[in-house]
Amino acid sequence: MRLAILLFFALSLPAFADEPVPMITVSGEGRIAATPDMAELTIGVAREARRPDDALDGVAEGAAAVLALLDEAGIAPADRRTSALSLQPRWDHSSSGAPPRIAGYVATNQITVRVRDLSRLGALISGSVGDGANRLSALNFVVADPTPLEREARRLAVLDAMEKAALYADTAGVTLGDLMSVSDGGMAAPGPGPVMAEMAMRSDAMPVAEGEVEVRATVTMVYAIGE
Repeated sequence: MRLAILLFFALSLPAFADEPVPMITVSGEGRIAATPDMAELTIGVAREARRPDDALDGVAEGAAAVLALLDEAGIAPADRRTSALSLQPRWDHSSSGAPPRIAGYVATNQITVRVRDLSRLGALISGSVGDGANRLSALNFVVADPTPLEREARRLAVLDAMEKAALYADTAGVTLGDLMSVSDGGMAAPGPGPVMAEMAMRSDAMPVAEGEVEVRATVTMVYAIGE
């Protein structure tokens, strides 16, 4: 009896079909280019010796010289860190038919440095090589505080998406309805821009081009199509 009543009640209700809401989905992008005000550089010291302790001692001596140079250059302790330290055997494979043997050891110490005064970067690079470093890598120009640039890039991304939505709706002959959702596409990692400018350096320093860095934001927005 209960089943019959429930069945009658269900059949007496109007049937509502979930009709899809017509929508317009657009993506927007915002780009901001800025002159970098800081550089990140990895300075490496590598030494080879027959004994592992001799290789480590050589690296320690070279790294100490590099750290002393950073002190002289006014690089704060918070702006330098040891990013890699290794000791590896060097294998000799020259003997035909014989198993490889250890011919020595290679020790390395990499120090990653943030340089906030770009006018001293070239001299720092040249000086570090002269004082013990023999490896340079990962030179990147960045903006110390990218937050204002990221905010402006996001704002431009939203404006770009809004403009696209209005254009699509007008071209398609429909009315743009309410904004249904906004999805942040995240920030693209800043990278070097196409404009390169030589920095003012001493004549005996390594010439370096700072260029520009670009901050990019993307957003996805969904609009309903109005009546």
